[in-house]
Amino acid sequence: MTMTEPFEQAVQRHGETVLRVCRAVLGPGPDAEDAWSETFLAALRSWPELAEDTNVEAWLVRVAHRKAIDVTRVRTRRAIPTDQLPERPSRETVEGGDEQGVWAAVAALPERQRLALAYHHLGGLPHAETAQLIGGTPASVRRAAADGMKTLRRVYGAQGDAADREPAQQEQVRCEPTHRESTPRTTDGEPR
Repeated sequence: MTMTEPFEQAVQRHGETVLRVCRAVLGPGPDAEDAWSETFLAALRSWPELAEDTNVEAWLVRVAHRKAIDVTRVRTRRAIPTDQLPERPSRETVEGGDEQGVWAAVAALPERQRLALAYHHLGGLPHAETAQLIGGTPASVRRAAADGMKTLRRVYGAQGDAADREPAQQEQVRCEPTHRESTPRTTDGEPR
């Protein structure tokens, strides 16, 4: 049995997820948009033969991963001109833009953390499927994703203006428990 869902519906339904994954792997900018386009061009070619029971979102995330790797390989082979200044990014905000530098912060994460975040949190894949994509065990991928989230929270906790946050949010940022601490403790360190 082949796919009967119209391709346009798949693009509308999963386009944002694929773009988030591309941005997380490649950073914001034209490379992520190119990977998004290449993902859907490749998907369009394979669409008629795709089995109807296929998890389309997971399949598109996997295709996006491969296209992002292709873009990364091309980046390393690209000549870098030295006599021209690079283009400045637009200062105008666009809907769905990156006003707070989220994509730059994600791009600054170590590769394993960035990929684990992208595939699990942005792509919606379970840790087991993410582990198949990037290698390792589901537990190691879960740890990498948690470490990446912890880093992002720390970065945004340091950048954010505490006066702009609600008191409950300030407390949540400061008092987030670690994974090692499972028993609540009093101020003198004794278990409650």
